[in-house]
Amino acid sequence: MNAMSTTATTGTTTTTATPSVVPGSGASPSGAAQGHSPGRVRAALRRIVRGREDAAHWERPALLGLLAVTALLYLWDLAASGYANSFYSAAVQAGSVNWEAFFYGSSDAANSITVDKPPASLWIMALSVRLFGLSSWSILVPEALMGVATVCLVYATVRRRFSAQTALLAGGVLAITPVAALMFRFNNPDALLVLLLTFSAYLTLRGIESGRVRWVVWAGVAVGFAFLTKQLQAFLILPVLAGVYLAAAPLSWRKRFGHLVAALGAVVVSAGWWVAIVELVPASLRPYIGGSQTNSFLELTFGYNGLGRLTGDETGSVTGGGGGGTGGGMWGQTGILRLFENEVGGQIAWLLPAALVLFAVALVLGRRMARTDARRATLLVFGGWLLVTAVAFSFMAGIFHAYYTVALAPALAVTVAVGASALWQARERLWIRIASAVIVLGTGIWAWVLLDRATDWLPWLKVAVLVASLVAAVLLVLPPRRALAAATIAVTLVAALLAPLAYTIQTVTTAHTGSIVTAGPTVAGGMGGPGGARGFGGAPGAGNGGPGRFGGQGTPPGATGTAPGGTGATGGTGTAPGGGGGMGSLLGSGTVGSQLAALLKADASSYTWVAAAVGSNSAAGYQLATQEAVMPIGGFNGSDPSPTLAQFQKYVAEGRIHYFIAGGVGGQANGGSNASSRIAAWVADTFTAQTVDGVTVYDLTE
Repeated sequence: MNAMSTTATTGTTTTTATPSVVPGSGASPSGAAQGHSPGRVRAALRRIVRGREDAAHWERPALLGLLAVTALLYLWDLAASGYANSFYSAAVQAGSVNWEAFFYGSSDAANSITVDKPPASLWIMALSVRLFGLSSWSILVPEALMGVATVCLVYATVRRRFSAQTALLAGGVLAITPVAALMFRFNNPDALLVLLLTFSAYLTLRGIESGRVRWVVWAGVAVGFAFLTKQLQAFLILPVLAGVYLAAAPLSWRKRFGHLVAALGAVVVSAGWWVAIVELVPASLRPYIGGSQTNSFLELTFGYNGLGRLTGDETGSVTGGGGGGTGGGMWGQTGILRLFENEVGGQIAWLLPAALVLFAVALVLGRRMARTDARRATLLVFGGWLLVTAVAFSFMAGIFHAYYTVALAPALAVTVAVGASALWQARERLWIRIASAVIVLGTGIWAWVLLDRATDWLPWLKVAVLVASLVAAVLLVLPPRRALAAATIAVTLVAALLAPLAYTIQTVTTAHTGSIVTAGPTVAGGMGGPGGARGFGGAPGAGNGGPGRFGGQGTPPGATGTAPGGTGATGGTGTAPGGGGGMGSLLGSGTVGSQLAALLKADASSYTWVAAAVGSNSAAGYQLATQEAVMPIGGFNGSDPSPTLAQFQKYVAEGRIHYFIAGGVGGQANGGSNASSRIAAWVADTFTAQTVDGVTVYDLTE
């Protein structure tokens, strides 16, 4: 029996689809256009409401149940994380009150500097804040809804060519992947990136099915907007989409290449319009491009956020990478095992070994399929996405955070579901049953290893998972019996999914704030815990008002002053002169006292910026507390030349900045500008310091 045959059987329910026609999809065998009559529109609406015409009575309720559970997971106690990553929340606040800041993705409403990413993800959150007001919910709910939409899209993609059971498994695996639960409840760009990449895969597969160019053009548009979300990371999927389309589309070589050229044009146009505007507008008429040293978005794209992430050569970064080889600097060792080590494994790797084996075995079982078979194309698209992205993450020597692995989640989920379906269908073969048992048992043993890293967290869980894996392995080895099918599936699902589900529940019941966050409990040897990175300091006493910023413990013991690498006036380590007592740090903002907030808001309308502070996270805390523009000197790392000392002195002379708040971070090593340190030194030498709520403040108008 061909494991990826037309008939997909799971348990006691069988659904059948012809290779050339998707039941209930309205597609003809040739993929020819059928028009858009009112009858077809009504039929499409019925399918949305009631499901496919050939669907079992339980299918649509099961899908709605999956989406409801996903929504509950991702919306649960969402406000506990407050403003989550205040760096992006401040930009959202700015964009909600100023359309120029909205367009450019500025950190402040006065448009001094942008965040170090394109603004697409900020646009959605800023529109929400414009509609509902500034709050944790208005910022984070759009992210959670993106997660629900991604799960639905994964289901829809798989269901086109596979059984409902397989599609539900794919959506369920994605929903309970710990890093997905983390990032779809957080305000980093990754949520929108994952949604758009999944959409591009769906559209490409539609193009492979039908041979119509419009689908791959729209896939190119999705990738283009993914670029406007997180730059070159969006392009990791392009070789896979193009390669599978070339291999599987039911067209001549000439037409296939022509369609891909059109898709490439769509990528360029959908990504390039915003880039062209930013590059063509004179620098004096727009905000500084954060993260660059030359005020250039192209430099940001190919440097700090591009090739620098691969090579480790990131000018202006908080620290250098490993420079290739096996080193990753403070971001850990690079190499093929990186995704399995420390806290990274608990984010995404629970089913990663199984997915790789299932991918290989499923390809072997489907080796006699026709070139244009859409089922194999589905496996190739998502399996290729998984492999290419995993290799890139494993060997990138620059900045790497564990939460980046959310980009693997849809690919992992679909590969596991489709691969498991293929093996289940071919279980009459002894070697398939043995392989299935080995995969499940290996997954249970690997879960034990990952759970053992969180030494004091639910110690019984690893025993339960291992026992379930042993039972599942025995059941899988037995010859297929209808009476045992349901029990075998149930025990196998428990063995494979119980541990990541527990990690996900822990994640959604824990607050997460700061710039570096991880899913699950704190693990031995990890850089971060439930809420953020440990070992990066904040100002003394500048807690974040909730658990989780530094492993759920607030400021870590022994951490003082600025984050590592902060520079003083001369570029050395430590705070700038007179800079003690500032709030926040490189990786997160702190709580603003009521007296200081009142001081900053007093007569705020008379100034362009009510204050200036070194580093975007430090400035973000004050901006979110006052909802007034606060200048983030030096951008995220405090190492961008924005503004220069001369520019800052000019702003002060013109009376445009009211206060300078000492502390934060200073100009970083690794080739960045030390303008922020020079500004801090000039302020300390020129103006009189005062202390408000334990924070050193200078009135620049006196």
